[in-house]
Amino acid sequence: MPGQRKRRRQRQRERADRSREADRFGPDAGRWELRYATTDESEWHAELRRLRTEEPGLDWDAVRLDMLCGRSTHPTTYRLSVFAPHPPPEEPPATPVPPPDEPEETRDRP
Repeated sequence: MPGQRKRRRQRQRERADRSREADRFGPDAGRWELRYATTDESEWHAELRRLRTEEPGLDWDAVRLDMLCGRSTHPTTYRLSVFAPHPPPEEPPATPVPPPDEPEETRDRP
């Protein structure tokens, strides 16, 4: 079937990308911190524009944009979350190793 090899490779790349994202943004790697939430769509877009101009070094792969669809009693909510990785584990302080005992020949004799 024409194009089957291309589709198969594309699916494999997509699976590999999802696996890398799961490793990078999984629950063991950190947590998502809510940075901004509003019910006004224009405010949400303004906040996104502000972030793009004021924080150019922001890793957009680590930003999650959520739109929680509302109903008649609950308005639609727009949220922006940033992934915060867990701090690296601290290494325990090294315990000093006592020097080996001196041989008897080098000890001071009374």
